[in-house]
Amino acid sequence: MNPLASTKCAGRLLMALAAIVSILLIAGCGSSSSTPTPNPVGFTLASLTGTYVFSSEGFDAGGNPLAVAGAVVASGTGSITGGTIDIIDPGFTPIPTTAAQPITSGSYSVNSDGRGTATLTSSYGTYTFDFVLTSTSHGLVSEFDGNGDGSGTLDLQTAVTSLTGLAGPYAFSIAGSDGSNLSPFAIVGAFSLDASGDVTGFEDFNDNAVFGSQALVTGGVATLGSGTGPGTIPVADFDGGPLSFDFYPIDATHWKLIETDYNDFLAGDAFTQTGASSIPTGPLAFTMSGGISSPIAAGGFITFSGTSVGGTADVNADGTVVTATTIAGTASTPGSVGGRVVVSFTDFNPATTLVVYPSSGGLLMLETDSNNLTVGAALAQQAGATIGATQAYGLDLAAFNTSGGNDEDDIAQFTTSSSGFTGTVDINDNFFTGSSGNPVLTSVALSDTTALTLDSTGRCQATTASGSSPFVSFICYAVSSNTFLLLETDSNQIGVGTFESQSSTAAAAAAHPVAFMVRPADRSRAIKPRKR
Repeated sequence: MNPLASTKCAGRLLMALAAIVSILLIAGCGSSSSTPTPNPVGFTLASLTGTYVFSSEGFDAGGNPLAVAGAVVASGTGSITGGTIDIIDPGFTPIPTTAAQPITSGSYSVNSDGRGTATLTSSYGTYTFDFVLTSTSHGLVSEFDGNGDGSGTLDLQTAVTSLTGLAGPYAFSIAGSDGSNLSPFAIVGAFSLDASGDVTGFEDFNDNAVFGSQALVTGGVATLGSGTGPGTIPVADFDGGPLSFDFYPIDATHWKLIETDYNDFLAGDAFTQTGASSIPTGPLAFTMSGGISSPIAAGGFITFSGTSVGGTADVNADGTVVTATTIAGTASTPGSVGGRVVVSFTDFNPATTLVVYPSSGGLLMLETDSNNLTVGAALAQQAGATIGATQAYGLDLAAFNTSGGNDEDDIAQFTTSSSGFTGTVDINDNFFTGSSGNPVLTSVALSDTTALTLDSTGRCQATTASGSSPFVSFICYAVSSNTFLLLETDSNQIGVGTFESQSSTAAAAAAHPVAFMVRPADRSRAIKPRKR
């Protein structure tokens, strides 16, 4: 979805250069008169009222891993009245001695189509986040400033007042880079938290295609934060050493995790296993992404039937796309800790072995073979899913360019019709930099002249355009009539994402399952200092 860097379509590049001339390069959704007119849905400043947990995972402008998590208080009138933020970036000079910092000031805007921006200031500096609301309690997020980029979520927080309210079993998935040479690194696992703050569990890890599994135990007592502050979890045996994490509970079923010790650079989610401790029957929609020497992403439908595994998948391997491949393999019996299942494939690209942990956020999946590193999630498909003929949707895409290996994060909103869809996409593309040396941020029209329809399996395809220029092609996989996972299928980028139906009046549950947003690949680069 990269109109600024396509090597195959000069028209896309000319369009982008024209847009750059006419659009002020500021952190936001674009203030130029050339910005496309939003599709009205009914969102206002009052759509953001209360305390929201937010996250973003990506890279800073120097190519270092960048993870953000926090909680922010929105007034309902455009001002930020409080909050706390963790920003983890090995490019900081000096490295901060304390992770969580108060948000000292900020503001936000909301368009009628649900797109908006929030600018937050703390001791880390000023950061701007682009978002699209799908309801008054949930949205999709991308960092949208010259500091870097990333993808994440925004969720209305339900206050948790004690560790007793959080005690129980959880599955988790965290991804990013290791601390030795910034190689791709991901961990999935399960743990139990008791009312005293003790943690016990099990993990599987993949560090640059070196994989293993081990028990994890507490390195101290977990604590619950006060106000908008995070809780803390010290872990003694976690990839062979002591690590520290901050966590921001959305509610008792879903937390945001971020590592704060600078030994590694990992962030992600923890979901309760209460009521979701086994693998669902029936098809599950999934996406996975990652890569070692080059980015790779896959999506499709997978079904578990006893010890048999089957389904179909589409794969984008560094711009080479293969569709409707077969999934076949066997699954182990669930483990005693976290319901852990090991899947051995006889027919599936990209992986030969996966471990999966069931949770309320879907099956959390990690490749555990020496071929590659991919990580993702699978969500049980609801019967009778449809794409509305006149429905508004919010979209998020995290992708890597095939040319140059740089990354792009996009937030979009579109409305369907019988003849296709129209909308606007906000782009943070690290491939193309302006005179300041920072990434170019812009907003352009998004459209498709073919109606989005699902086939009998719940799969759809689209080829979008911006003006008369080709944009992104994707395949979508229906989870329900409200949630769709997507895989980019053009040769310009490798990306995964989600689009979700919008409603400005009916708030969805804050902990509803969404796609586990993961970077398609991490880049190993020498650390470039970035002063705070």
